[in-house]
Amino acid sequence: MSVDPELAALMHHVAGAGSFAELLADPSGMERLEAFSAGEAPYAAPAVAVRTVDVPGPNGPVPVRIYGGPASDSSVDLPAAAGGGLPALVWVHGGGFAGGGLDMREADQLAREVADRTGGMVLSVDYRLARGGVHFPVPHEDVLAAWLWAVEHAAELGADPRTLCLGGASAGGNLAVGAALFLKDAGGRLPAKLVLAYPFLHAELPEPEDPGAAAMAGLPRILRFTADDCRAMVENYIGGPILMASSYAMPGYADPAGLPPAAVLVCEYDDLRYSGELFVDGLRAAGIVVEARVEPGATHGYLNHSAGLRIVQRGLQFLADEVASAKPFQ
Repeated sequence: MSVDPELAALMHHVAGAGSFAELLADPSGMERLEAFSAGEAPYAAPAVAVRTVDVPGPNGPVPVRIYGGPASDSSVDLPAAAGGGLPALVWVHGGGFAGGGLDMREADQLAREVADRTGGMVLSVDYRLARGGVHFPVPHEDVLAAWLWAVEHAAELGADPRTLCLGGASAGGNLAVGAALFLKDAGGRLPAKLVLAYPFLHAELPEPEDPGAAAMAGLPRILRFTADDCRAMVENYIGGPILMASSYAMPGYADPAGLPPAAVLVCEYDDLRYSGELFVDGLRAAGIVVEARVEPGATHGYLNHSAGLRIVQRGLQFLADEVASAKPFQ
């Protein structure tokens, strides 16, 4: 196997971006992540209803952008979710805890596509980024606040809180799992399913033994995650040494027993693939049902590319199918 040819053709846009650790150290570095999807062919995302609400939280209001719902003109005609009401997903974008936002493709495009494909809705969370003195637990608390609001207001939105899913990509996957662990420990409403794309759940990963090592070596530096990169992301997020990270901050180390079913999408050519796979192994060892998919030819963050690419379409369909099939967990 090799990197997907459509993705490979776009890699020149990020060839000189440097490492993620370097971007974190540069005050303007995170803005350069926008080049990740620069120059791609135009793509018309599905037209769904969109509105934004400010959710109250312990650190101030948390903007949540709601896609879809009863007012949307979805291109699919699906029955209500298994528990009654529309399928719904609370979604958390990635960006190394310090970058990204609601307008990135991994947030906006994904939300539009999943809402359209399920006939339901996606609530995309604009959590505070780990910049300018912001550290854990602030982003974690923002995601929790958005989740609790979504559960409380699910019925009026047209969804069933019993089939509400929680998920995210990369660092957003970390925040989603960390929130689920907190809810489990606190006795709160757990999601019906965790829906994750290439999650970053462990501060330190074993050295991979992968026959695709040669292809990995040829990736642009920004698409690689060394031990130094992972350490820089975690230390920036928690505001201190890795050993200070609680299980809610680095949830891959926690006991997963009691968590809901999960769907985990990882990329074939991604150093962080092993974090997702370790998490899947832990869930299965705890007797938790997991639907796991390795996307052939994919690189980390590939859902930030245009949904005009076939590989992106496959990933979006996997996530949408998992949301649509969620059944009540509690």
